[in-house]
Amino acid sequence: MSQWLVVTSMIVGYLLVTLAIGLRAGKGTSATVDGYVAGDRNFGLLVMYFVTGATVFSAFAFLGGPGWAYSRGAAAFYILSYGVLGIAPWYVMGPKIARIGRRLRLVTQAQFLTARFPSKTLSILIALVSVVALIPYITLQMKGAGIVIEAVTEGQVPLWLGSLVSYGIVMIYVLTSGVAAVGWTNTFQGLFMIVIAWALGLYLPHALHGGIGPMFTEIIDNHPNLLTLPGLASNGNPWSWGGYTSAIIISAVGLTMWPHIFMKAFTAKNEKIIRQTVVLFPTFQLFLVPVFLIGFAGVMALPNVDRPDFILPELILTVDLPLIVVGLFCAGALSASMSTGDALLHATASVAVEDGVRPFATLSEYTQRWMIRVVMVLAGGVAYFFAVSEGQSLVVLLLTSYGVIAQLAPPVVAALFWGRATTLGVLCGLIAGAGAALFGFFNPDSIPWGLHEGVLGLMVHIPVLVAVSLVTKAQSSEHTSRFLDPAPFQSSISHEGNA
Repeated sequence: MSQWLVVTSMIVGYLLVTLAIGLRAGKGTSATVDGYVAGDRNFGLLVMYFVTGATVFSAFAFLGGPGWAYSRGAAAFYILSYGVLGIAPWYVMGPKIARIGRRLRLVTQAQFLTARFPSKTLSILIALVSVVALIPYITLQMKGAGIVIEAVTEGQVPLWLGSLVSYGIVMIYVLTSGVAAVGWTNTFQGLFMIVIAWALGLYLPHALHGGIGPMFTEIIDNHPNLLTLPGLASNGNPWSWGGYTSAIIISAVGLTMWPHIFMKAFTAKNEKIIRQTVVLFPTFQLFLVPVFLIGFAGVMALPNVDRPDFILPELILTVDLPLIVVGLFCAGALSASMSTGDALLHATASVAVEDGVRPFATLSEYTQRWMIRVVMVLAGGVAYFFAVSEGQSLVVLLLTSYGVIAQLAPPVVAALFWGRATTLGVLCGLIAGAGAALFGFFNPDSIPWGLHEGVLGLMVHIPVLVAVSLVTKAQSSEHTSRFLDPAPFQSSISHEGNA
């Protein structure tokens, strides 16, 4: 039997196991929006740990990480930096958001913000910003899955077909079981991903260079610029410190603002589990160490790979590993892609319906669940179109999305910690910040020091939010105190009116 047929058979087996876990996960959850979107708020520490870690580190880390280490060297270290910085504030914010969400039966980020800043306009604006940022993120996952399958099957299964099949499986189990499927498949996929990353990260430098030390000695002798911070830009020239540090900043700010991560605060069984997850999260990041080693292993071994995101599968095929190892690698890479893609698809559809439609129409529980499923299919179709036609690297796709999603951070912080913030201030700030970030994306030469466009957005966003809030009527202290100190929170809240 041909090698690609053997590997394909292993991929199919992995996909079927994942499907079985996803379908089984939905047993026992209630047939309500609360059950489908928030898992009846019953996630324990094991599932929360893996759903957070596997959701954050996806195809961009498993494929884009080695790709950046291979082509841009030390620039890839920004990925290792921002996770620890970004998760730390969640130790304080996460439990407060969970407490408020449980008492108000909230399931999305916009529901949380519009509870503090009542406005249908704000709800639909957040839904729009979220969906615009999430679609490229889903695209990244689908593209990553296709890259792996195409490479290890020697092109017999092209990118378009690999992406279609793997995400067809994702679609089936998320449509059926909702966030419960996301949680339990992420647990399985996260374990798989960590084991495969460490196995390959330790083995490939040894097989290609005789060890990690000799590998770096060769790189120092031939490409010392790859090991010097801040690394290289996409054009091969040194990346500016402004670009490097702003990439860390915007990624750290945006980390827990992603709807698919933010919404997991509403799934936790209790607040203690959220804090434990934050403390343990950096241990999950350790899997990035072998991921970078894989990329560096390819610098001297395969010096002319045109598409850096393919470096990991190219190395796997070059070393001539046993077929079972090649198949397991592919399953690990698919774990990285699918463990994030399922959460993204679920969050995109949930946000679109709960925040973009429900504020304007009275919908039954059944209708909401049905609409979420329809939107999930539509969002997947749009992302798939871009996945098979988009030419950007995986990490660039992610960084672009972070610039938009980070604009949700100022409203969330204001809701929890600044009583003087008003609905109009939040609206104006969000519009100004998102507009500035998009302007910077389309006009990168207009941003000084090579800063990320998302940082430009925050530099505009925060002053506008503060200034407009200070010149508009303050919310009542009774209303704001329920968010600033959610302990005495009641099931009903006062409103200052719809904007």
